[in-house]
Amino acid sequence: MKPKILVVAAIPRKGLAELEQKFDLVYPTENFMFTDEELKVLIRDVVGVLSVFTKPLAAEVLKDGKHVKIVANFGVGFNNVDVAKATEMGIVVCNTPNAVTEPTAEMAFGLLLSLTRNIALTDRGLRTNPDFKWGMMENLGTGIFGKTVGIIGMGRIGQAFARRAIASGMKVVYYNRTRLAEDIERKYDCQQVSFGELLERSDVISLHCPLTDETHHLLDEAAMVRMKQGAIIINTARGPVVDEKMLVKYLQNGKLGGAGLDVFEAEPVITPELFALDNVVLTPHNATGTIDSRIEIGREAAENMLKFFDGRRDISIVNPVVWS
Repeated sequence: MKPKILVVAAIPRKGLAELEQKFDLVYPTENFMFTDEELKVLIRDVVGVLSVFTKPLAAEVLKDGKHVKIVANFGVGFNNVDVAKATEMGIVVCNTPNAVTEPTAEMAFGLLLSLTRNIALTDRGLRTNPDFKWGMMENLGTGIFGKTVGIIGMGRIGQAFARRAIASGMKVVYYNRTRLAEDIERKYDCQQVSFGELLERSDVISLHCPLTDETHHLLDEAAMVRMKQGAIIINTARGPVVDEKMLVKYLQNGKLGGAGLDVFEAEPVITPELFALDNVVLTPHNATGTIDSRIEIGREAAENMLKFFDGRRDISIVNPVVWS
């Protein structure tokens, strides 16, 4: 009998084909996602869990997984998994940083263009207002050519965003815990700056950092005060990286020029004031929302599991302390 893998949600099975050849998949059939109560029972008999970023995998569930060796998360973010509990139990936790790179950068750049060129705003106007104004001096947006974008988190996604920004004639500065290699800086013609300098120089700030204790409310009131007048914030990272209450305040008072948001502090709840602001574009945490990426993310998560059970360590582990 094959060992079992628990798949938390009904992600496309096409990406799991190779995994299914070697393991029996415990896969939801009645609903899209297993409930916590179901997970507590099912996790007892599996050697691995394929979790998803929209479903918490809490210590209360993990503690019953006595045979679980690996949790492969469907997504680059892994704050949905209680990594501390997994580490305590000796469970490897992996994410999927490669498959999410290009679609997330696409979404971030799409939000930027929609916001600066009033694409979403004018689309709404044309659909809902019979008296919507056309005219040479109506519906004016702003261009991005020649503007400076500050990228917070210059990893895979940040660099993919930088590539798009450079192609559009933007200048790139970045803030990172560590400086990029010189050849990568030359490739993107970018410069590492301090956090404060990035705030002060950037016309656009695009967030591509993980949510940690250090990045929670990274863009708080103090940061927004330091930003350029009319600066734009793009967030496809995690909602709590931005203080949403302060974001509303500085959008309303005109200090900030706009915000493109795919993520929110208390998802799926969105601060109501954001809906009333014309200088905001909202999407429902859908940066990786293409069928191609959903299949590829599943394939990458499955590959992590297959490599792990083959005794390999070339996987995208997020708690490498368990190796020791």
